[in-house]
Amino acid sequence: MSTLQSVRGRAAALATLITVGAVCAGDAVARSFPFGPHTRSVNDLGNQFVPFHAHLWDLLHGRADGGVLLNWQSGYGTSFLPDLGTYLTSPYSMLVALFPRDRIDLAVYVVTLLKMATAAAAMAWLLLTLRKDKEGRWWMAAVLGGSYALCGWSVVEASYNPMWMDGLVAFPVLCLAGEWARTARRPVLGPLLVAVAWIANFYTAYMATIGAALVLVVQLLLAEQSASDRIRVLLRAARTVLLGIALAGPVLIPVFLGSKHAYPGWTKEFAPAGWADVFARTLPATYSFFTPAVFIGGGALLLAAALAFNGAVPRRERFVWTGLAVATLLSLQWAPTHLVWHVFATPNGSPYRQTFVFAGIVVIAAWIGISYEWPGWRALLGGGAVVALIALTASTSELVTTWTFPLFAAGLAAVAGGLLLARRGRFAVLAAVLLSGALIGQAAATIAYADRQKLGRLDDYPAWGEAHDERAAAVAKADGWPRYRTDVGRDQITGNDPILLGGQGGGYYSSHTPDALTRTMAALGAGWTSNGRSVQSLDNPVTDAIFSVGARVRTAPGEDPEVTRAAATPPLVTVRPAGPEATYNWNPFRNQELLLGSDVYGDPVDGTCPVGTEVFLWAPNYTGKARLGDGPWVTLRGGQPKRRAALTSLGTVNSPGEKAGYSKDPRRTTLGCLDHAELTAAVDRLKRTGAVSVDVTDSGVRAELPPGATGRAVIAAPRIAGWSCNGKPADSYQGLVSVPLDGRTTSVDCSFRPPGLRAGAAMGAAGALALALIALLRRLRTRMGRGTASGTRTGANATLSAEKAGEPAGQTH
Repeated sequence: MSTLQSVRGRAAALATLITVGAVCAGDAVARSFPFGPHTRSVNDLGNQFVPFHAHLWDLLHGRADGGVLLNWQSGYGTSFLPDLGTYLTSPYSMLVALFPRDRIDLAVYVVTLLKMATAAAAMAWLLLTLRKDKEGRWWMAAVLGGSYALCGWSVVEASYNPMWMDGLVAFPVLCLAGEWARTARRPVLGPLLVAVAWIANFYTAYMATIGAALVLVVQLLLAEQSASDRIRVLLRAARTVLLGIALAGPVLIPVFLGSKHAYPGWTKEFAPAGWADVFARTLPATYSFFTPAVFIGGGALLLAAALAFNGAVPRRERFVWTGLAVATLLSLQWAPTHLVWHVFATPNGSPYRQTFVFAGIVVIAAWIGISYEWPGWRALLGGGAVVALIALTASTSELVTTWTFPLFAAGLAAVAGGLLLARRGRFAVLAAVLLSGALIGQAAATIAYADRQKLGRLDDYPAWGEAHDERAAAVAKADGWPRYRTDVGRDQITGNDPILLGGQGGGYYSSHTPDALTRTMAALGAGWTSNGRSVQSLDNPVTDAIFSVGARVRTAPGEDPEVTRAAATPPLVTVRPAGPEATYNWNPFRNQELLLGSDVYGDPVDGTCPVGTEVFLWAPNYTGKARLGDGPWVTLRGGQPKRRAALTSLGTVNSPGEKAGYSKDPRRTTLGCLDHAELTAAVDRLKRTGAVSVDVTDSGVRAELPPGATGRAVIAAPRIAGWSCNGKPADSYQGLVSVPLDGRTTSVDCSFRPPGLRAGAAMGAAGALALALIALLRRLRTRMGRGTASGTRTGANATLSAEKAGEPAGQTH
């Protein structure tokens, strides 16, 4: 066993080196961060993952506004546990605390790299576990482990969705748990690994669990076992998975319900990719967002293709593993199985998120072949013919680049040479160099090509730099929470600037953006992107008063950030008169007045506003420029449902007759004339009747009210699911948290608990109890077994002593 452990360790270490070397080489060739000036923060990496990891850094260092349950910095107060469970519960995420905060981009890069390295090591360990008698080929297990970790899905798609990398780790780990269930070993460790995988990222863990189940079923089909033995194995495996999921309940259920309460994103029907494009993605240096990135390197591809022709492998085993790989590939392309893979909903974005499982199955099939014997000429020619057919079909795809076939041919030649050398034991080192080098070269080229393609095709965001420093410093200097909020500004670097740069703003982008937040902010005139899941801050003095924003950062190109402070700001908790709740309509000016409780906007006459009023334009579907008179142009980007232009200030009317002008026909627009004197009077009234003191905690808010307050207390936070006040579910006042007052209530005590937390905790406790009972029973059985063995040995010793004394066995005096 110690020899096997050391062999696995060497394989895991080499797989790690191959993976890290290839990724760093590819990024260096592309001159991508951290090896060059080009940012790697494209799409959700820069817009979600880096900001969320920055917020985790703040939490771990005690610098965040809010805690694990409630995030006071985003969306004027939103649930954080679903975001934590979706983006940050990987064990590796905690490592960001070891880096300086202004190196958060580097921290996320290192975390991503470590996940890939772990996936490579875990796969190498798994391969040697599946065939324990092939320690002499440990280096090939390492190469195949690297092939899995460097698959196209990993380096092209998951590299900017780091949470998916947890699924890459989960697949070989869950296959190990399945192996333990098959051999009736480690009944406690197995469920714990399942729990870690599902907590780290339940979405890809679900896919990895399906893949591990398929691998286990194949093993049972090939094993010489009775039907009852196979059923017992399946029951043990099911118990392992169910216990692990139960242990993950405190995270899983809030995440699930967070998705249920989220604003609906866009949906689309699944359309399978053309087979020429699918086969093209098996080759190096290709890129596409809507095809499966199945590249695994020439070595793994050739070995997997050669399996069916390798006569050293039993016929049944050859065709069952080959059949599993083919069936998995077909399942990627068939709509019903596509839905099964994706939890019965076609995802936003890439529709092939399960591709890493296919890559893992192909790598296992490749290992099965060489675990019996290195492929000879017959197997290599057969596998080469299959690979040639794949390449021929791929040649008609537009995804093939000028580098694809030269890289593929060179890599394949190196692989074939390495495999033939490997048949001669004394050339094993050279064979390892050729096979590792072919993989590293092809993977590095694919990474470099993908780095450049992503910059040209996806939104990108700069790594932390001088602009971040300046805005973060401006926010920190102006911060006055909880007396008032500080908003980092409408001119955003990412959709999650409040948690990246500081403050307590309205901007927020997540898969869990609450429906209540999006609809309330939209009624008040906020803009959005990502079909309503990326809500933007509103730069508007009326909504600033509503949400107690007392300081706002504004930036202009080439200038330092400027902090604008409100002359007066209502407290976070205000008191409004009783009465029936009105309904929002399409007009954001009327909706703002309704929530403020005062009329502050006038209507334009003949398209013009009175002198001294500030003109606001409402044109949610307009994409173009607008201005007031000869004033500066203001850019709007609308076009629902994907984008929505925010209510925008065109400036103050300085002379009679100034009208709004447009760079093109805006179709429908609405103007509002804001009277700042009326707004000041409204703010003064809210201050006089509002809370006399406010205490904000990591999971709620407590406020002392003026004596005799009646009507309703309103907290300047969206009424998302989970709020309760004074021991009862909180009311909603035009989308904000509210509490009815009876004239005797002198304080308001509101707390937030994410929906599902209590049920999840009960589920986790039940799972922990069941696992503890299993551990206890196993320990008792072990002790009883030792006692029986000890009694047997004692009886044997007594018999032997009696025989030595000349007494018949079994007789005593």
